[in-house]
Amino acid sequence: MTRQELRALQTVSPEQAGLSSERLGRISRWMRDHVERELLAGASVVINRGGETAWFDSTGSLDVETKTPVQADSIFRIYSMTKPVTSVAAMMLYEQGAFQLDEPIARFLPEFKNMQVLVSGSVDEHQCLPARSLITMRHLLTHTAGFTYDFFMASPVDALYNRHGISFASGRYELAEMVERLAQLPLLFHPGTRWNYGVSTDVLGRIVEVISGKPLDQFFQEYIFHPLGMPDTAFAVDQQRLDRFSAMYTSSTRMPPPRVGPEPTLLAPELTGGLKLFDPAAGGRFEAPVRMFSGGGGLTSTIPDYLRFCLMLRNGGELEGARLLGRKTVEFMRSNHLPGTMADMGEPRFNNCHMGAGLGFGLGFAVVLNPARAESMGSEGEYFWTGMANTQFWIDPAEDLIVIQMAQLMPSTLVPMRRELRSLVYQSIID
Repeated sequence: MTRQELRALQTVSPEQAGLSSERLGRISRWMRDHVERELLAGASVVINRGGETAWFDSTGSLDVETKTPVQADSIFRIYSMTKPVTSVAAMMLYEQGAFQLDEPIARFLPEFKNMQVLVSGSVDEHQCLPARSLITMRHLLTHTAGFTYDFFMASPVDALYNRHGISFASGRYELAEMVERLAQLPLLFHPGTRWNYGVSTDVLGRIVEVISGKPLDQFFQEYIFHPLGMPDTAFAVDQQRLDRFSAMYTSSTRMPPPRVGPEPTLLAPELTGGLKLFDPAAGGRFEAPVRMFSGGGGLTSTIPDYLRFCLMLRNGGELEGARLLGRKTVEFMRSNHLPGTMADMGEPRFNNCHMGAGLGFGLGFAVVLNPARAESMGSEGEYFWTGMANTQFWIDPAEDLIVIQMAQLMPSTLVPMRRELRSLVYQSIID
């Protein structure tokens, strides 16, 4: 590890940070239990409070065959935790006057000038109407543009994405070409009328390229990763770092995730142990070089690196003399930019739980408006995001708390780690 990484994980005692060492031990036991039951290959968690790292632990293996232990500098696919990084990049350009939030994206990507909305029918026979408004930069940053994901398969638009190969995880195309292909398909809804998770941040990454004149990987490296001291965060893992890169697993007894709807209707069977390799460290999608710079889900990173990114946000846009954003910009980003909650915008059970009822969405991450309505421990004003291979972070300004957890299990809905960890972290606060 570099000196910067070691400094990021130097710890004060938990008690100095207002946490109970004894109660934090529950997190260690919880992680070990998941590994021993073969629900996860390995996992790690860091807790930073008041700008000081008070607790870190890891358990299990990067690869169940080699038994390489998970350590502080282990590298993980962070998938959608890439989105806050891309959003920061865009807001850095916003601070330079490059765009306004109500600016149509067609100014930068003319292919989005005349979008259609699918209003009825099936993937084979459907009716479309012209979009009532142009997609704006705010729509991209808040996931209200009308885009979706190919793997949801919940609507004809999802199926059209799948049929036409609209996947930013694909290595077949470069970013600019995939965005052009996306613009040829209809939207799920009229821009600004609903909230739906999708490829908006990938389109945002392409706009960062157009405005800056730099490929997205180069922009990230020059203006975010190098200034913050994040040497292990990149779109690909090179040969020198492959021995620190985790393999990714799914369940060998995999079952569908719980049904999504206003209320659960079935008691889901408990997941039994057993892991199956999903994507190897060597020879997989993320081994260098890569063609697709997915601003929505393409990065790999470590806990020390991502902690430095979170500390920058916690500090109002600055870390150790490197200022990426102004304080007011960060405050603006972590404000709710929806007219109500995510549930009000058509997403009552985000992440297969009630969280949509208590969440808003800022410019790049979810914002907790009401922890009780979200049915998850935390604080009003907390902001967070997750990755589909079972990674997550949250920043709680009220408690001056940063938590990052990383594991590699696909899909992340197989185990309820996100919500369980919140309970385990907040129960450890004793001041």
